[in-house]
Amino acid sequence: MRIDYPDKAREIGEAIRNGEAERGVFVCGSGVGASVAACKLPGIRAAICHDVYSAHQGVEHDDMNVLCLGSEVVGGELAADLVRTFLAASFGGGERYLLRLQKIEDLERTSYA
Repeated sequence: MRIDYPDKAREIGEAIRNGEAERGVFVCGSGVGASVAACKLPGIRAAICHDVYSAHQGVEHDDMNVLCLGSEVVGGELAADLVRTFLAASFGGGERYLLRLQKIEDLERTSYA
């Protein structure tokens, strides 16, 4: 059965926004489509991470709440390491990072239409 990533992005995003999940892991072939679609949803901070540093840094500094992986890019063992790292990381807070998140939220509220 074919699943289009924009539909899955909405499902993951709504689960996070409704409090049913704190974070999500989203997989597509490259991770790009998953990331692009998920980032269109207010409050969702998704990123492709194909290395462990980015998987924890994205949470610690950017409060990333969706990890996007490319099934055609990373193997199973690395994917497992990335998911474990992502889930174990915590947002560090701190004035600098909170200010950046506020600016991101401001971008989400700005209409360019």
